[in-house]
Amino acid sequence: MSVKPVHLAAHFPGVNNTTVWSDPASGSQIDFASFVHLAQTAERGRFDFLFLAEGLRLRELKGRIHELDVAGRPESLTVLSALSAVTTRLGLAATVNSTFNEPYEVARRLATLDHLSEGRAAWNVVTSWDEFTGENFRRGGYLDEADRYGRAAEFLHTARELWDSWAPGDLVADPGTGEFARPGSGAFAHRGPQFDIAGRFNVPRGPQGHPVIIQAGDSPQGREFAAADADVIFSRHGTLEDGRAFYKDVKGRLARYGRRPDELKIMPAVTYVLGDTEEDAVERAAEIRRRQVGPQTAIAYLEGYWGRDLSAYDPDGPLPDVEPDLGEGVSRGRAQFRGDRSETVRRWRALAAERGLSIRELVIEATGRQTFVGTPASVADQIDAFVQTDAADGFVFVPHLTPGGLDDLVEHVVPLLQEKGVFRADYTGPTLRDHLGLGPPRTPRAPRAPRAPRKVS
Repeated sequence: MSVKPVHLAAHFPGVNNTTVWSDPASGSQIDFASFVHLAQTAERGRFDFLFLAEGLRLRELKGRIHELDVAGRPESLTVLSALSAVTTRLGLAATVNSTFNEPYEVARRLATLDHLSEGRAAWNVVTSWDEFTGENFRRGGYLDEADRYGRAAEFLHTARELWDSWAPGDLVADPGTGEFARPGSGAFAHRGPQFDIAGRFNVPRGPQGHPVIIQAGDSPQGREFAAADADVIFSRHGTLEDGRAFYKDVKGRLARYGRRPDELKIMPAVTYVLGDTEEDAVERAAEIRRRQVGPQTAIAYLEGYWGRDLSAYDPDGPLPDVEPDLGEGVSRGRAQFRGDRSETVRRWRALAAERGLSIRELVIEATGRQTFVGTPASVADQIDAFVQTDAADGFVFVPHLTPGGLDDLVEHVVPLLQEKGVFRADYTGPTLRDHLGLGPPRTPRAPRAPRAPRKVS
């Protein structure tokens, strides 16, 4: 059995209960120097790409801006374009929303990034499900959740038509003949339920043909979208058991789209904590979790599920004795507080009763723990075990500190993975497609037609 290569990527952390923004070692979420430090560290570690998230509206709690999350989130493509000048091989992945943008504009900006970076651009295709975010845009409506992947599929299909409107060699630029571009270069016409556009695309074909496509949804629609159209799926399944089930499910969907299992890389979001000994690492991990979920964060998180003001409750005391208000709720702009909150509250009550957990202890338990905890050697072994047993193809590391949160991983764990022969000693090609072992871009099937946007009264 051949050894599978490990793929590594980095996620620039935002201020939420992952980032310990109050740590003295934590820096700015906006200063360009922070982005440079994290990107250059990832490149020094020979990571595949740097991944930037997107937020189109500040979160609110009880009608006020949620101070624990206010750090600013600069626009991804602008930041990555600047980073292309201070990196040479690292892939640059931008999260760009398909609900509140237009294909021509996004395709043009991504093609530009691919040129500026000499073939390192990637697009994390996301959707927006809520009216709250839509209020920042003058559209007068928003897509129901059942329809958003239909729009995303047509959006991506349209962008690919734009990129393909320039064939390889269309940009001639021959002084001898005076021919600059071949006739018909950039011509396109798309007619569909969501987009009806025609004209000429004004950015010639980029080095990769198409930027690498990343998808981050975990719903059945998201998994199917990834199987049909994505090169990388950004998963949340960080345990061996869950990872193997997700891996088998998504990879099993590829054949019906004429794709091989190695054409889609599954890379869960993970964290890590290192220590000189296993015990030291476990102790450090517990302390980080307590700092990530302070008293104020614990109450605020619980309020999102209860839909009530719980400021009178002691975070180190028992769960509220009141039933949740299942109306509109008190938290807006956070996706985890939608869905069946009553079922979540029921499970949490049972867990707290079984283990005698306080509010804060419950939130620490329920919001996840560090994925890889141990000495550098044991963390390298854990990473390799996930990949070799088909629980993942690699990982997107989300550090708890900005911008130095990757330093220990690159300095102490990456060399051990290289010694194992499962991670590259150096980049073997110039493009992100090279790093991921992907072939040339493929043109997917035409998307299914989504329904019309729902109007907001």
